[in-house]
Amino acid sequence: MKNNILITGATGFIGSHLTEMFVRKGLKVVAFDRYNINNDHGWLNKSKFKNKFKIILGDIRDQDSVIKAMKGCDTVIHLAALIGIPYSYVSPLAYVKTNIEGTYNVLEAAKILKLKNIIITSTSEIYGTPKKLPISENDPINCQSPYAATKSSADQLSLSYYKSFNLPVKLIRPFNTYGPRQSNRAIIPTIINQCLKNKNRKIKLGNLNTTRDFNYVEDICNAFYEVYRSKNTFGEILNVGSNTNISVKDLTNKIMKILNVKYKIEIVKERVRPNASEVLHLKCNNNKIKKLTRWRNKTSLIQGLIKTIDWYKKNVTAAGENQNYQI
Repeated sequence: MKNNILITGATGFIGSHLTEMFVRKGLKVVAFDRYNINNDHGWLNKSKFKNKFKIILGDIRDQDSVIKAMKGCDTVIHLAALIGIPYSYVSPLAYVKTNIEGTYNVLEAAKILKLKNIIITSTSEIYGTPKKLPISENDPINCQSPYAATKSSADQLSLSYYKSFNLPVKLIRPFNTYGPRQSNRAIIPTIINQCLKNKNRKIKLGNLNTTRDFNYVEDICNAFYEVYRSKNTFGEILNVGSNTNISVKDLTNKIMKILNVKYKIEIVKERVRPNASEVLHLKCNNNKIKKLTRWRNKTSLIQGLIKTIDWYKKNVTAAGENQNYQI
């Protein structure tokens, strides 16, 4: 059916926002995510749009379930992935199977079913610590974690399908995303929740000097939508970011200022990545996506933080630690 869109990883942080946004745009969405015995639909459990999209649970590592979910669709937006960097040190093979083999299953199913629009989700982590800022799509890849290596491999596999089989692939590479529903293990929810629950007036963090290009989830979803509707982006890699960055230390101080609290920041060993694996700085050159699509980043960091903090105040225990599978 025309305009049927399969979104993999749809019950997770970005995926759930994306599912709801595409439904609001009047498109037919099939939400695909990992099978579980509780029939849990993650962040889509209580969605006000639940009667307007179809949910299929399966396994991105199983080609049969991917093909079955994709039948009747003309577009796939692939977000399903293992994304926790620390766990990629523990079980690299799990990331190979999910991030590389899972992407292969999506590409092969799309080829068999002759889909017209395949959007693959990359990550800015694959650039590693860059030699210069901001980072463009032509800058070198420098994977510093097993997670980044598997995502880069999935990118190259996707582009090879575009070149070898003329598969209509587009590759979107978001920089750091934040907003409502994000897992507590991400840096912004970590800071917010420690501020909200703080009893000992200390915030425990890792490296305070790393800098990141943070983007509100609504802006990232709008980028997916603009890439989806673009006819100029087949075979292209598109960075998505704000062309700004901020250190973890300054970010923490901004959040404390919004919340009108002042706590001591304590560096704890468990939160510090191995030296050679730590990506020190990220900042996006977003000229390409702005040239090829109508996308613009509309939410300032302060605006996004206020919206996110308001959500966590109401849902302080909601963003659990079991969101490792979805992006």
